[in-house]
Amino acid sequence: MKKMTWKSFLKVGLVVLAIFSLTACNAFPSIVESLPFLNSSNKATQVEEITPVAQGNVPTPTVVAPGASGVLAAYEGTLEQVYQKVNPSVVSIRVVTEVSVVPQSFPEFPFFFDPFSDLPDTPQIQEGQGSGFVWDKEGHIVTNNHVVEGADKIEVTFSDGYVVPAELIGTDPYTDLAVIKVDVSADRLVPVTLADSSQVQVGQLAIAIGNPFGLSNTMTVGIVSATGRTLPAGETRYSIPEVIQTDAPINPGNSGGVLVDAQGNVMGVTAAIESTTRSNAGIGFVIPSIIVRKVVPSLIANGKYEHAWLGITGTSLTPAVAKAMKLNEEQRGALIIEVAKDSPADKAGLRGSTEEVKLDGSTAMVGGDVIVAINGEPTQTIEDVIAYLAT
Repeated sequence: MKKMTWKSFLKVGLVVLAIFSLTACNAFPSIVESLPFLNSSNKATQVEEITPVAQGNVPTPTVVAPGASGVLAAYEGTLEQVYQKVNPSVVSIRVVTEVSVVPQSFPEFPFFFDPFSDLPDTPQIQEGQGSGFVWDKEGHIVTNNHVVEGADKIEVTFSDGYVVPAELIGTDPYTDLAVIKVDVSADRLVPVTLADSSQVQVGQLAIAIGNPFGLSNTMTVGIVSATGRTLPAGETRYSIPEVIQTDAPINPGNSGGVLVDAQGNVMGVTAAIESTTRSNAGIGFVIPSIIVRKVVPSLIANGKYEHAWLGITGTSLTPAVAKAMKLNEEQRGALIIEVAKDSPADKAGLRGSTEEVKLDGSTAMVGGDVIVAINGEPTQTIEDVIAYLAT
């Protein structure tokens, strides 16, 4: 590499001095135009005019995303309006149950004197908590059956903190719905408005209001993540059809609360979650309003609801099962596994499965009748049969 001599340094200094001199004479722009890497037309470099601001008068910069404030304000406004409309209708429910506890004994040492053998059973108080919502101006409140089942005492707390006792009016374990009643003035009762859950679409806004973990007046937000689910009804052999699935956070204590749409209309009753930790995992299940609308009036009038039933257990016909039954693999329907004796299905001559086969390492029942339509309406799955009977 060639070393720079004092003459080279002198030349560089003269060039720099010339540039500063030209700048003082407003000749710099012409030089910039002749130098590509300094040209303002080059997209990589932009020349902006900077206006000095007197010290002490520096304005506070404001950063606003174009259009975002309007959309966000509308969204927040919708949630606020829904909460103001629905929250007065949602109540907290506390239940007290007396459970007899058998004193501890010593079965592994029967030849020893058992000091607890002659003691009476000791009653133990258990408390539970859930949610509910006002149905009408007569004081009827809807909740889940599993919230009030077996309760010796029921207590209702309104959104303003007012506490009042309640009595059980009717229950239906097959839809997990129940009705209780409070004796309060009509002006304290704000009935909900029901939506048509058959029109609910995946992706629409879903707002849950209830009392998770006993935290009253709580609202959470998500979307409808699926429709047409089937939910087992407690410890019964029945299933609840047309269940709405949501990712709006639902936790213990939300049971019996509401899931509403953007207008504040009730799409259904929050009932269960799918979780390995008993806390929200983004999978919540809601009893649809079309079932609530059918069941609740009967619970108020009669204390129970009479369900249509066939008396069968079954499963959806899959291609593998269809092939095992020597049917077209594209055949769909509800395969009958078992028929209850003296049931409507039994009296109609329907037959259950009679043969076990191995499919993909597991056992499956085959050979039963396949329901492909009801009253001319095609049935693709067992859920279609359940939904038809329920709605």
